[in-house]
Amino acid sequence: MKPVRSLARVMLSGIFVISGVRNFQHPERLAPAAQPITNRVAPLISNVAPKLPTDTTTLVRANSAVQLAAGFMLATGRFARPAALVLAGTLVPVTIAGHPFWKNDDPATRNNNQVHFLKNLGLFGGLLLAAADTEGKPGLRWRAGHRIGHSRRSVTRAVRTARREARIAALSASTARRLPG
Repeated sequence: MKPVRSLARVMLSGIFVISGVRNFQHPERLAPAAQPITNRVAPLISNVAPKLPTDTTTLVRANSAVQLAAGFMLATGRFARPAALVLAGTLVPVTIAGHPFWKNDDPATRNNNQVHFLKNLGLFGGLLLAAADTEGKPGLRWRAGHRIGHSRRSVTRAVRTARREARIAALSASTARRLPG
């Protein structure tokens, strides 16, 4: 399964790496479509970190850089699960801003945007699968439950041993009192 998983990650990340580079180099072509989203996000960024720039071009460039870096991480398998989640997060505003098919009156433009919207929805699903993929290893939930169960058994064993030792000590003490001398 390892070669299939590796190939799938590379294939899934390709669009993010390529568009990340392209959009980082030329953010101005996406700025008009991104403006409605960035206008909503900018005040939130300003509240959290007032010194960060919040202009549309910079935010498009930052999103592109994140997609490029996370795309490489997913492709190489380094921190693949967090990278997939980050990519899924960047895909939401890109899809809403870039492919609002519900706003188009022209049937051809509407159809084109709807196809791209659904394609991005499919990418989002693939990224969620990549984020959930434990590569055949037990997940965090199983490992935590297993560790808790192991700890309970260890404590139970320790209590049993302590009780047994206490009974042996009590028997030894009562035997020693009964012996003459």
